[in-house]
Amino acid sequence: MPAANRPRILVTNPLHQEVRDRLARFADVTMNPGPEPWPRQELLRRAAGADALLAFMTDHVDAAFLDACPGLRVIVCALKGIDNFDLTACRARGVAVSLVPDLLTAPTAELAIGMMIALGRHLRAGDALVRGGGFTGWRPTLYGLGLEGMAVGILGMGAIGQAIARRLAGFGCRMAYADDRALPPETEVALGLTRGPSAAVIAESDWLVVALPLTPASLHLVDAAALARMKPGAMLVNPARGSVVDEAAVAAALEAGKLGGYAADAFEMEDWARPDRPRTIDARLLRHPRTVFTPHLGSAVSGVRLAIEMHAAEDLAAFFAGRPMSGAVVPPP
Repeated sequence: MPAANRPRILVTNPLHQEVRDRLARFADVTMNPGPEPWPRQELLRRAAGADALLAFMTDHVDAAFLDACPGLRVIVCALKGIDNFDLTACRARGVAVSLVPDLLTAPTAELAIGMMIALGRHLRAGDALVRGGGFTGWRPTLYGLGLEGMAVGILGMGAIGQAIARRLAGFGCRMAYADDRALPPETEVALGLTRGPSAAVIAESDWLVVALPLTPASLHLVDAAALARMKPGAMLVNPARGSVVDEAAVAAALEAGKLGGYAADAFEMEDWARPDRPRTIDARLLRHPRTVFTPHLGSAVSGVRLAIEMHAAEDLAAFFAGRPMSGAVVPPP
């Protein structure tokens, strides 16, 4: 493509070199070289002259963003959860949008299982005991909650919910799920799942796992009332979206001894589309001993991240070649 006609792509986070090379074959690329996101005004300044945006979890595109970037034609998101991007505003302005639908599923499910084991078996406290010099051999301490034979409730049975269920089946868990749409009966049988209303699933679970996208209906689905319905000492695990859980209510339930523990990979402060979101993680959660937190590592597997970036690059290549984007959620006008 002649240099004068090459599209200008703005990339908001670092990419693997092979992905940069792929983009450079058909576009002029400007990339944020460091792990910290550009401040919004800096991002808008750079995006104002771009034809395309390769976006990440740190980005929030709304109507005001699009108004400041009138030349933007396409946004390709190196992620699956699309709640920080206003698709209605994009569609109204003729801006195409694509995402990566499948590559994040398996690593996110793996992390969810790891968080459950870490929380239930006191891995955080055990590691601190050994590193702190207090371990002198086996002692009858740090007894925890396993997975074998436990009642596990899963809120949401999309791709990630099903991937979590498949992995939990090997632990002999008794599994129930809540979702507006039922799985086919043969899938329920294959995964060992029963479906019930969310109130019953919440009340009957030893482990409750959140596997829902953030929508107006799921915002703070796990709130103080839901936590009050849980079994005393039950565990809550959130590898999905922070704001599906009311973090302040979780902190209060932990401090009251009602909730047995909380593990999370996503936090309310990350949900940029919520103007009222907390700006920090509740300090009560951070200091509570029965918590396990990871910094949004759901897809943080080297090969997976490379594949996600390359999928995004190929969608950009398809768009500028006039071909359909495989991850399109808002097609070109």
